[in-house]
Parts: sequence; structure tokens; C-alpha cells
Amino acid sequence: MRIFIVFLSFVLISGCSQLEKKGKGSETPVAEYFNYSESGVKSAGVQMIPIETPVGKFKVWTKRFGNNPKIKILLLHGGPAMTHEYMECFESFFPKEGFEFYEYDQLGSYYSDQPTDSSLWTTARFVEEVEQVRKAIGADKSNFYLLGNSWGGILAMEYALKYQDNMKGLLVANMMASCPEYGRYAEEVLSKQMDTAVVREVKAMEAKGDYANPRYMELLIPNFYKQHLCRLEEWPDGFNRSMKHANGTIYTMMQGPSEFGISGRLANWDVKARLKELHVPTLMVGAKFDTMDPKAMEEQSKLVQHGRYLYCPNGSHLSMWDDQEVFMNGVIRFIKDVDSGSF
Repeated sequence: MRIFIVFLSFVLISGCSQLEKKGKGSETPVAEYFNYSESGVKSAGVQMIPIETPVGKFKVWTKRFGNNPKIKILLLHGGPAMTHEYMECFESFFPKEGFEFYEYDQLGSYYSDQPTDSSLWTTARFVEEVEQVRKAIGADKSNFYLLGNSWGGILAMEYALKYQDNMKGLLVANMMASCPEYGRYAEEVLSKQMDTAVVREVKAMEAKGDYANPRYMELLIPNFYKQHLCRLEEWPDGFNRSMKHANGTIYTMMQGPSEFGISGRLANWDVKARLKELHVPTLMVGAKFDTMDPKAMEEQSKLVQHGRYLYCPNGSHLSMWDDQEVFMNGVIRFIKDVDSGSF
């Protein structure tokens, strides 16, 4: 018995030693992961990045998490002119994978400068902003992943069509490549799933331009937003803050005031025919209850040269929240597969 106990002790000590060595060799130490080589006053990864535009210089808010020269992910929020706050859920997943990632408020959004020159609010100008942010965070074709949700998906696709040679991976979450098709889906599919009396009342207010009427949101929140935007019974704090901080002027100018489709500067935006130009590895994310047609998202994954489709069966427009396990597992697997060369 004594010999057995001595042998068992040896095995346990040896095993623990091997685990310790394996851990040290295969994982980035915490101190190194959070080492941003900051000089002077530490800012918890927050950086106001200078941006040059046709009408002057401004600054945009970014926050860095982690240190990984192989994987740098820039998150593009929706809206236009929402905020990074509803994307804070990535903080619960990406650090555990050792990913370096950046939350970011685009120009005009709450934590960034908010100029009032309306000429700034174009897709082409936003693309150049993203390119300047990419350079500022030291990302390149060996490590740069762009993940955009909703309007952020429009921006991500537009950026890739011009600058895909500066990227390693593209992730488009819950955004169709054609706004006219998105509008038709909202009108011909989603609105027909709603109570006809509700639709009539909403349409009557829209016809009058009575969008400020409290009744408008009174109807939309339970009948549309809770069904197709975020299906969680209690909306996440980050999403509530993002809604509170949204820049309505920019949103209305680009998206339009109605939630049934799109009527602003993006009304005719359509790059579906150009998706075949994308050779960068691409993940398209669709969800069953999304404001975007999940079948269109699947089709887009086949139109690009190297695509993958992720379907969230319980998700809506914010499937990162209401179908979180499926969404995050799929996103993480895609990034790891691209990084390892096994995609």
C-alpha cells in the first residue's frame, strides 16, 4: 500500500508539473495580454484617435482589450450613429480566447466628436475613417479582422470592397447587401406578421410624419423591436445605453425615420452584385427573427469567394445577445479557423 501511495504521489506531482508547463507555453500570460506599452497616465486602453476628413480634423473614441499581434478585431456598431455600448457583450468572450479587439464609436456617435457638417455622413467618408483607425491600431493583412453589425455590416462590406488587401477576415452580422431588398423584406414579410390594426396605425403616423408621437414607439417596441431587434425579455444595459445615446440626426439622415425599411441616404445602397469581388475569408451571420432576411445572408456567404454562413435559430437583429451561445461560438470558430489557416 505504501509503495502505491508513493507512486500515486509521483504521478500527481509529475502531472501538475506538466500542466503548469503546458499552460505557460500555450497561453499568453495575463500581464502580457494586458500590456499596452502605455507611457504616462494609463487610460485602460481608451484612445481618442485623430481622424482627417474633407472638412477638418476630429477624434474618434476607441477602447482596446488585450494584446495579440496575430488577431486584432475592430467592432463596427450599427445605426448609423448608435454607439459601441451594445457591443460590450464581446468583453465576456473575446478575452478568454486571447483576442485583441477594439470597441469604437464612429464619428458623430456619442463618445466621439460630433461635427454637424452634413457632408460627412456618407458611406465613402466612413470607409476612410475606418482605414485611419486601422492604421492607428497597427493592424494589417496579417491580423486585421473587421466585424460589423447592421449599419456596421454595410460599412464593413464597403471597406472590404476597397481595402480587403489590408484584411485577414471579414464578419458581417445581420446586414443584407442590398437596402432595397431589405426594405422589401420589411414591407412584404415582417409587416405582414404583425397585427393588421397595429400596422395601420403605424403607417398612418408615418404618412403624417408624426414620428415624435409617443404612440409610435408604444406600438413599435412590443410589436416590432421585441420581435425582430432584440428578443430578450429584459433588454441588456449596454443596448439601453446605446439607444439612449444614439445621434438621431445622423440616423434619420442616413437610415430614414421609419423602421419599416429604409428611406435616407442609404435607401438605394446595393453592393450585392459586387460581393463576388471579395476574396478575403468572410463570415455572414443571419438569424431567424432578424429584420434582415436570413436566406439573403446565406446567399451572400455563397456570393463571396471564400464564405461561411452562421445561422442563429433563436436570434434577431442583435443575435449577439438573444442567441448568444450560437453567435459567439460561430464567430470565435471562424476567427480561429482563419488564423490557423484551416478555413
